[in-house]
Amino acid sequence: MAPTRRALSTGSRACGFSLLEVMIALGILAIVLLSVYRLHSQTIAMSIESRFATQAPLLARSALAQWEDPTRPQPAAAQGDYGVEFPGYRWEINATELISPVLGAEIARDLKRVEVRVTLNAGEYAYGFRTYRFRRE
Repeated sequence: MAPTRRALSTGSRACGFSLLEVMIALGILAIVLLSVYRLHSQTIAMSIESRFATQAPLLARSALAQWEDPTRPQPAAAQGDYGVEFPGYRWEINATELISPVLGAEIARDLKRVEVRVTLNAGEYAYGFRTYRFRRE
């Protein structure tokens, strides 16, 4: 039996969503997507920082070991990069004489203050340390 015309017109309502419901859903979706985007970009930034914090001390010690190589002369200042193995990383070493009246002129003459600095992305991230080396010349 086919439904009557009266039953269709009075008992049924148009199916679908109103414009207000669609606008609210799109607003919620926009807020969620923006939050996910910010979280993802923050995760990437933290990943770069943690990788730098792990690699920089090792690279700095490596640069110092190469600078201290007894078969080569030690310049007062040196700088370089790590090539294709660590792109964007640069190192620099500055050695200065230490003047100490407590140690005396004889010992202080052979004592050097060595500052090592490793940077990433033209100084966006930087790591450095200072050490002292005794070397007779």
